[in-house]
Amino acid sequence: MNHLRCCALALAVLVLPARAAQADWTSVTLPSSARQLDVRAAATGHRYRVFVAVPPGPVPEAGHPVLYVLDGNATFPVAAFLARNVAARRAVTGHVPPLVVGIGYPGEDDFDVPARRRDYTPGADRADVEATEGAATAFLDFIERELKPMIAARHRVDTRRQALFGHSFGGLFVLHALATRPAAFSTYLASSPSIWWRDRQVLGGLPALSRLEPAALPRVQISVGALEDDPPQGNYPPDVRAMIAGRRMIEPAREAVARLRELPGWAGRVAYHELAGENHGSVWLPALARGMLFSVEQP
Repeated sequence: MNHLRCCALALAVLVLPARAAQADWTSVTLPSSARQLDVRAAATGHRYRVFVAVPPGPVPEAGHPVLYVLDGNATFPVAAFLARNVAARRAVTGHVPPLVVGIGYPGEDDFDVPARRRDYTPGADRADVEATEGAATAFLDFIERELKPMIAARHRVDTRRQALFGHSFGGLFVLHALATRPAAFSTYLASSPSIWWRDRQVLGGLPALSRLEPAALPRVQISVGALEDDPPQGNYPPDVRAMIAGRRMIEPAREAVARLRELPGWAGRVAYHELAGENHGSVWLPALARGMLFSVEQP
């Protein structure tokens, strides 16, 4: 009986504080001056959720550098934190923190798989609201002709320091933007770009970059995970395993870097990372962290 009483008392000691602690839980507000707005793009006919985080501190004399991040529902909170970290260390490093703009989609999903496949893949030369893929050119029109002016109307920005980050299909879009409109951004950050798309079509546009004047050359960072081409872990069906095996990531990324570095004046403007211990699903986090540093180090 005494033993049972001791057990009951011990259980009460464990349970009561847990109940009290549960009653003390409150919601968390993350430190940020972030805002969001859903907009419909004239260029594509689709709706996007735009996130903006203004770095703390005074507006730089030249205006805020801007970092645009695709898949904004997932990447924006991380990028906004990284920008705050840059701001906190500014007195030591001299780096100017960017204004962060996330481009996402209405809804609660971190990644809108059908929408990103539609918007981030090259193919069509004109907007097609019914398209399920190949709308990268129209999506780039939205960024250039609608989103950038909207941001510039609300915030003082440095048009000479504009960076773009994307992962997977988003990384493919970054390379597509680089190849077709190299002046759109001063820094291009491609994480695990899906270069395999349409038989590596995007690589065919890189030679045209040799015609750029030396002063107009952007900076490029391409990152991949060192584990991306390993057999996938988990109970994937055979057809999915075969699909993943056919979509190599590392060798095409190396090829893209080699082609860029062969162009006149480009050798010192292209950074490449194979990130140890990272697979396709995890690598975007360290790639974004390195991309933030790469972008703020722009001369």
